[in-house]
Amino acid sequence: MTQQLPRRADAWAGSVEGVVVSFGPSKAKSWFAHSRDDCLWLDRLELRKDDGEIIFCNLDQYSRIDVLERADDS
Repeated sequence: MTQQLPRRADAWAGSVEGVVVSFGPSKAKSWFAHSRDDCLWLDRLELRKDDGEIIFCNLDQYSRIDVLERADDS
């Protein structure tokens, strides 16, 4: 998974690899949401790295997900 952060002259990119644990919308508390329960719904990806670390990524228009290997191919 690669995320880019646009900057004035270029973009910063960061990548992480892991096994997809879950994917989908989830609630996020926000003081500026002004909606029911003061929550926003964000698209999130949960990954488990090779060392067991769990990472949650918020997905947006600058996110790119590449399938490196499918579970049924291994």
